[in-house]
Formats: sequence, structure tokens, C-alpha cells
Amino acid sequence: MNTELLLENLRNIPDFPKPGIQFKDVSTLFKNPACIREMLDELLRLYADKGITKVVGIESRGFVMGAMLAEKLGAGFVMARKPGKLPADTRQATYKKEYGTDSIEIHTDAITPDDVVLIHDDLLATGGSMLAVYNLVQEFGPKQTYVNFLIELKMEGLEGRKFLGEKLDITTLLTLEE
Repeated sequence: MNTELLLENLRNIPDFPKPGIQFKDVSTLFKNPACIREMLDELLRLYADKGITKVVGIESRGFVMGAMLAEKLGAGFVMARKPGKLPADTRQATYKKEYGTDSIEIHTDAITPDDVVLIHDDLLATGGSMLAVYNLVQEFGPKQTYVNFLIELKMEGLEGRKFLGEKLDITTLLTLEE
């Protein structure tokens, strides 16, 4: 994987959404077709032989690569969204994030016990949203669950991988350290 290309195209936005946060803007990766190809090729390399039947993308940046990857894997795509955005019956979890609390929902008919699930999001910082989605997915009793992030932040106060614990099978494409 061409990590240099990805790092060159990743935008940093200081003090967003509040002072002290160094926001990693992956939208600049998505607007470059070479970056999309690099990330998708690497995700396919990681997951092509895992038997994935559903990819769960976390709102909203997890939808971009998650949906593309689902298509390439021949899997279904499930949206994990903020409350009130999904039109049918849902399951919900609330979690803490680095600048507040939030909730996430999945349709109650989205996953079956026969599924092998990959949960995908753009960024691992504190791990709160991923743990909430992981726990929701586990309520469906899938055969196996994998977790992927485009970027993992290893910075003071951000111990997302440690927070998620050893039980999760986690991969990341890029790791950014202080």
C-alpha cells in the first residue's frame, strides 16, 4: 500500500470541532481516485478470504469505503446511523466520544446469525462509536465480526485500541502518532 500517497492527501484541520482537536479530514482521500484505489485494494487484500456477508458502515464517513468494499466483496451493506435517520425498527446504543455523547442505531433486520460482519469506520480515536456499533452487532449473534478503520490515532488521551479491548479483530490502514 502506498502510505505516502495517503498521508500526502490527508488534511488536518486544527481546532475542529472545538479548540484542541486536530481533526483528520478523510474527505481529501475520497476526492482523489488514486487514494480510493489504494485503500480499496488494501481492504480487499485484508478481507477477501474472510467470508464477509455484511459490511456495517458507521455514519457518515464509514459509508464511503464501506459501501464500495461491500460491493467488491459481494456482501450486503448496513448503515449504522444517528437516531431518527433509519426508517424502520432499530436497536440503539449510546456512547461517549472525545467531545460529548452520541447514539447510534441499526435496523433490527440488518444482520442474521448466519452473517460474517465487517464493521468499518474512518477513524479510531477514543473507540466509543465503534464499541457501541460492535455491541449492537453482537446482539444479532453473527458468526464472526471484524473491525476496520482507515486511520488509527495514537496520541495522548486517545487510546481507542486499548478501550476496544483484545477481543476485537482490528485492522487499520494508517497509524498516526504524535
